[in-house]
Amino acid sequence: MNDQSKIEEAGFAPASRIAAIGVSKILQIGACASAMKKDGLPVIILGAGEPDFDTPDNVKEAAKAAIDRGETKYTALDGTPDLKKAIAEKFRRENNVDYALDEVTVATGAKQILFNAFMATINPGDEVIIPTPYWTSYSDIVEICGGVPVLIPCDAEAGFRLKADQLEKAITPKTRWVLLNSPSNPSGAAYSEADYRPLIDVLLRHPHVWLMVDDMYEHIVYDGFKFVTPVAIEPRLKNRALTINGVSKAYAMTGWRIGYAGGPKALIRAMAVIQSQATSCPSSVSQAASVEALNGPQDFLKDRQAGFRHRRDRVVSALNAIPGLACRVPEGAFYTFAGCAGVIGKVTPRGKRIDADSDFTDYLLEDAHVAVVPGSAFGLSPFFRISYATSEAELSEALRRIAEACARLA
Repeated sequence: MNDQSKIEEAGFAPASRIAAIGVSKILQIGACASAMKKDGLPVIILGAGEPDFDTPDNVKEAAKAAIDRGETKYTALDGTPDLKKAIAEKFRRENNVDYALDEVTVATGAKQILFNAFMATINPGDEVIIPTPYWTSYSDIVEICGGVPVLIPCDAEAGFRLKADQLEKAITPKTRWVLLNSPSNPSGAAYSEADYRPLIDVLLRHPHVWLMVDDMYEHIVYDGFKFVTPVAIEPRLKNRALTINGVSKAYAMTGWRIGYAGGPKALIRAMAVIQSQATSCPSSVSQAASVEALNGPQDFLKDRQAGFRHRRDRVVSALNAIPGLACRVPEGAFYTFAGCAGVIGKVTPRGKRIDADSDFTDYLLEDAHVAVVPGSAFGLSPFFRISYATSEAELSEALRRIAEACARLA
C-alpha cells in the first residue's frame, strides 16, 4: 500500500449501519481456501452452497434464444409478465397457493428479496425472530435495515427446529417478522406440516407479527419427506406472509441471480420502491432462462435429488464414525451440520488447543486442507457445516482427511 492509499484508508469511516458487520464468513473461508489452492496446496472446499450440477441445457438454450431475439434491454421493474406468470403457476402447481401477478416480485437473487422486504418494512428497533442455526446473511440484513435480530437457539435434540413455546416467549410488541427456512441452510432440517402447525397457531394469536419463509431448498428433500409451505397450511396467514424462493439451487442457476417471492400486493409494491432505487430490474436474459426453468421439464429434479441423498448418506455415516463428532441426518438441502463438542479441549499436533468450533475448522483447513464452515458463523456452536454439493471423489478424500485429522488430536 503506497502513502496515498494509507492516507485514504486512515481517513475512511464506514457508516454506522455496517460498522459491526463484515463480509460473510462463508465467503471469507472460501477466499482463503481458494488462495491456498492457487499456492499449490491440495485444498478441498466444502463450504460453498452451490450445486455442482450444470444448469439444464433447455434453460441455457432459452437464454441464448432470448439474446438472439434481442431481449437484452431493461424489463419491467420487478419481473417480466412472462416470468411472473410462470412463478404464479409454479406456486399453484407445486404449493397449492394462489398469487396474482401483482402479488409476485422478482429480484436479483433471493438475498435481494430479503433485503427489499426488510428495508421496506423495518423501522429502527423493530425485531425479527430468527431461529439458529441460520443462514449468515439473515441477521446482517436485518441490522443493516435498522432492525434487531432476535436469535433463538434450536439444538440438534430439537431437530434444529423452532418450537411453539420458544416463539411465544420471543414475541414482543416490537416483533415485526418471524423468519423460517425449510429445508435449512445450514442444518438441512425441514418443517413438516405437523412441525409448522403449532408455530402457525402462535402467529394467529399475534396478528401484528408477519411471517417470512425461505423455501429455496424446496426440491431437495429426502426419504419421502413432504415439503409444505405455511401459507398452504393456513390461508389466513396469506395477507401477512412473504413466501421466498428462487431458481438457484434446484436448477443449478446460482450465477443467473434470480430470486422471487409471493406476498400481499401492498408489501410487493413497497418492495418495488426499494428495488427501483437499488438495482432496478433483474437481468433480462436470466429472467427468460428462469421462465424455461419453471415451465420446462422437471423430471431431472428427482435424479439430482437422488444424487444428493446418496452423498448425504455417505457424509453422515462417515462423520458419525469419527470419535468426537456427531451428525444428525438432515431432511433436505445439501448440507450436514455436525456437532464437534467431542474435540473441544483437545490439542493439535502443533500444540494449539481447540477451544471453539472455529478453532477446529481452522485446524482442518491448515492441517488437513479441508475447508468447512464453523457453526458459530450460523449462530450455533459447537458445530460445523459441510456442503456435499461436490464430487464423490472429493467427498471421499475430504472425509478421509477429516478422520485422520481428528485421530491426530491429543
